[in-house]
Amino acid sequence: MLTPDAPAIEVADLHKRYGAFVAVDGVSFTVPTGEVFGLVGSNGAGKTTTLECLLGLREPDAGTVRVFGLDPARQGAEVRLRVGAQLQAAQLPPRLRVGEALVWFASFYPHTVDVDELLARWGLTDKRSTAFGDLSGGQRQRLFLALALLHSPELVCFDELTTGLDPRARRDTWRQVESLRDEGRTVLVVTHDMEEAERLCDRVAMLDGGRVVALGRPADLVEEAGVRSLEDVFLARTGPGSTTPPASVEMEVR
Repeated sequence: MLTPDAPAIEVADLHKRYGAFVAVDGVSFTVPTGEVFGLVGSNGAGKTTTLECLLGLREPDAGTVRVFGLDPARQGAEVRLRVGAQLQAAQLPPRLRVGEALVWFASFYPHTVDVDELLARWGLTDKRSTAFGDLSGGQRQRLFLALALLHSPELVCFDELTTGLDPRARRDTWRQVESLRDEGRTVLVVTHDMEEAERLCDRVAMLDGGRVVALGRPADLVEEAGVRSLEDVFLARTGPGSTTPPASVEMEVR
């Protein structure tokens, strides 16, 4: 049983730039424990940079980031014990076998879940002796999902969760995410897939140009905009001709 002692995630006025390029421009949101929260937006919107700041992989230029009350940039070791992450650009040595990868990653943590159960959960039991280089794209994705859950983290972060998965595997993965929420875990889903966000997320922060342009429950955002889907909200809020967020959203963002 997981006992919350602070919000899972607190981001306040986060800024990050690379030279002249502003990747994140004043992003703020809070995620309570036990919620599935989505960072949604197109490529280059600032989603992955925000995630990397949360994981301590990048240090913000300004603003604050806290994960269970901890500063990832200065307390990274403590954060990593409580957080699991599947990153979009992750790779493993081609000759490393699935079982070896799990044993290797398990050595980083004081406690891990049963490897056989984890392999079964993600449909990889028959791939235990298969080299990473011989896995299909979808199988590699499922391995990274398994590795993210190896130490039974309280917060799980998924970057483009279902990339490379066929429709059946995609739906199965969504059900697994829902089961994580049922177990009391917090899940951060980073995605450009609006259908995925609408299906999975309790709330979303919609990013465009490094800024939050909408924040709230998908159903509420759809109703407020008078459209049919979260994708329609995204199209209205982002790009040329996008509308300004209403005052209620601006207050929640800030």
